[in-house]
Amino acid sequence: MSNFFSEKYKGLTPYAPGEQPQDMQYVKLNTNESPFPPCEAVAKAAEGAAKKLQLYPDPDCKTLTRALAERYDVAPENIILTNGSDEVLNFAFMAFCDADHPITFPDISYGFYPVFAEINRVPFQAIPLREDFSIDPADYTNVGCNVVIANPNAPTGLALRAEQIEQIAVTNPDHVVIIDEAYVDFGAESAVLLTKNYPNLLVTQTFSKSRSFAGGRLGFGIADKALIADLNTVKYSTNPYNINRMTNEAALAVLQNDDFYMQNCNIIQKNRAYLSDALQGLGFTVLPSLSNFIFVKSDRIGGEALYLGLKKRGVLVRHFTAERIKDYNRITIGSREQLDILLREIKQLLEETI
Repeated sequence: MSNFFSEKYKGLTPYAPGEQPQDMQYVKLNTNESPFPPCEAVAKAAEGAAKKLQLYPDPDCKTLTRALAERYDVAPENIILTNGSDEVLNFAFMAFCDADHPITFPDISYGFYPVFAEINRVPFQAIPLREDFSIDPADYTNVGCNVVIANPNAPTGLALRAEQIEQIAVTNPDHVVIIDEAYVDFGAESAVLLTKNYPNLLVTQTFSKSRSFAGGRLGFGIADKALIADLNTVKYSTNPYNINRMTNEAALAVLQNDDFYMQNCNIIQKNRAYLSDALQGLGFTVLPSLSNFIFVKSDRIGGEALYLGLKKRGVLVRHFTAERIKDYNRITIGSREQLDILLREIKQLLEETI
């Protein structure tokens, strides 16, 4: 840290993204990426757009916004496009939260929420999950401040039903309720249609997981047009050209081939069931996930030992050090071939612990 770093950020603990080691070839099941490459049309669209990189992109992304609005049955003015869903989440913290408008979220959830709060100097409360790691909707009804909930939650994979989210929105009419649906396409219920009835509800999603677009960096928010106007005020005051030409054109091709990606989501759900059953057969505790990952622990090997042992064998999973979840690991659902390699290495590790 230099002597020039602002005092207001010196106590900031940055978000720690999943590791991306380059020392060897890994079976990568640690960052919730899709195991499937994009369809050929998407790569061609990005290549074509690269030929015009000397020109600024359309800051409004009009064509892409219209296509996305049609896909989600909302109006274009109900959508904001951002550089990954992290950006729309940060815009929301900037636009709707301050010292007089704090925010609350689960204590075990997406690690960026407290970072967004701290960097924007927003007071926050982290509400403990239930003993079974589920979210109690009653903790967020009439809570008296802004709310952000990942649904399905990360790293647990557990999800609320749409009517539970509606109850949170209806009981907090004077506060913004943000539902982060980064993993919703893997079996959970979306709250997008509820945004038509609740002007305080903001739903965020991303192309990263379900649409094989983690490297393309496209997220979006859907809400009442007044909330979107607020978010656009922040966007155009910070980063108006936040969606580059290649991302814009490639994302259009994604939507034109949406059936392909939704079929891949179905495969992920089948692979999730396959891995969950196999690990339970090995004595693991597996939370009932509706995301593209599962959260697991074993009584035969500790969470850190499993993570380190798999890494030595060329398989990456995600381990967290927080006291309550240190015995767990989050495992991304990959291809069947990747999962079979994972299971083979786990069995060998367990045999070595006998």
